[in-house]
Amino acid sequence: FIQMLRSAKKRDVLQLLRRAPEEMRPFLVEAAVATQSVASLAALSDFLDFSKEPKSLMEKFLYTAAFSPRPSRELLHLVLDKLDGKQLAPETWETGIIAVGSLVGKLCQQKLCGLQVVERGVETILRGLRGAEGEPEVVIYLLALGNAMLPETIPTLLDHAEDGPTAVTAAATSALQRFPILHISSKVKQVMRRIFHQKRKSYDKTCRLAAAEILLDNHPLPMDVINILLATSEMETETATFLLLKVQNRLRDHHHLARDIMKDIMEDPRINNYNFFSKVGISSSFSGPLTVTQDLISTFGLDLLFLEGGFLRKSVSDFSLLSHGQRLHAAQVTFEAQGMESMMGENLSEGEEEPELMAGMSATFFDVQLRPIVFFQGYTDLMAKVLLSSGEPTSVVKGNLLLMDHHQVIPLQSGLQVTVKLQGGLGLDISADMDVNIWEQELKTSVNARGSLAMDFQAELDSPFLQATLRRQTEVETSIHFDTMLRFSSSPMLMCLQLREEQVPYR
Repeated sequence: FIQMLRSAKKRDVLQLLRRAPEEMRPFLVEAAVATQSVASLAALSDFLDFSKEPKSLMEKFLYTAAFSPRPSRELLHLVLDKLDGKQLAPETWETGIIAVGSLVGKLCQQKLCGLQVVERGVETILRGLRGAEGEPEVVIYLLALGNAMLPETIPTLLDHAEDGPTAVTAAATSALQRFPILHISSKVKQVMRRIFHQKRKSYDKTCRLAAAEILLDNHPLPMDVINILLATSEMETETATFLLLKVQNRLRDHHHLARDIMKDIMEDPRINNYNFFSKVGISSSFSGPLTVTQDLISTFGLDLLFLEGGFLRKSVSDFSLLSHGQRLHAAQVTFEAQGMESMMGENLSEGEEEPELMAGMSATFFDVQLRPIVFFQGYTDLMAKVLLSSGEPTSVVKGNLLLMDHHQVIPLQSGLQVTVKLQGGLGLDISADMDVNIWEQELKTSVNARGSLAMDFQAELDSPFLQATLRRQTEVETSIHFDTMLRFSSSPMLMCLQLREEQVPYR
């Protein structure tokens, strides 16, 4: 369909979009964005009216743009024009800002940072961040900076990480975690030390743990590793358990940069002893391979951080791909629940501010952070959701993405030339759900991920006296379901984890 649209005129694409049945429009918008021809982008510009079209179609357009493997300057221009100075639904605006961050980052990876439209995109995010009024607004701009991964924005992220309220600190540190080692300077580490050791103020446990991970994952100094381990003796049982398991995971990982430093430190009996490593919390952290081939390792990781009373504070399920030294977060889904301490009758740590009751979810796919989803905010909202729950899972992302689009002409020594084309598309349907049952004292979370990958390879030799074509098509389908169920009505608390991977047809 993309190949067909590449040769279409603007008039034809526009007519196709306008006359298509409503259920077909999302697919046509995805294809037009993936085509990125001047005609298709001009047709989209005329067709999409952000003030009239349904929100779902707007989000489809913005997410397809965000996932574009090699976006053009015209695509970023179109997104910025559609967002500029218009009264938009909050969800559309949030998705748009996050898409701008992703497009800016990908254009900079193509060495196009100096383009005027890229500078306009960066200025849109930074100006919005400076003028942001509420906490949720600041968080969206910080997530956009995380998608862009521009080294010059690191000082801005550090300021928000150190001085912001809990949600802002969490968003800024998670954005910093995405930067490559090259950009994690001594200044970044200094700020992370102050957050972890709470030098200036008290921080939420999740923010302290994120700061510790940045220190452990980026050429750590032996003293940092020692200080982090020593600090666990003064932490609550669950936080200490979680952090010690993180350290042990890195010791088991043969590719981890800090492994040798940690091994040396573990030879010191003052640190590697029963007193440190016998924490008996129920928090856990582990990762392991799902598939291993010569060229690719796919891994599944799960982090579960609990409160002292046994309630789940944060869970992160991560599906990653490792190939030839490169790491890609194929899918990462995070559930968070905060403010449950007061509901469960727990005491807060000294100096810790009481957070608002909230549960939500955020997700990253193919290194693009999506707009966070809030399940409930505040006690009244929780009760309304419990009483009026539809039982339907929340759709996180659903649609078709063009993952690769390669076209090359190779001259042969004989004087002939071969034309090579490679296209790869991904169909995704990912939904998630969190169900809190106050009466039964149960918490259930579920992530359902279905995907299909199609790849089309064609090599063509065309000369006056010889024609030859080699074609190969590959299709893979898979679905993974991950469920957790916690029952905290009795002690010890009961927990069930289930990961189901269905048969993978490969054609």
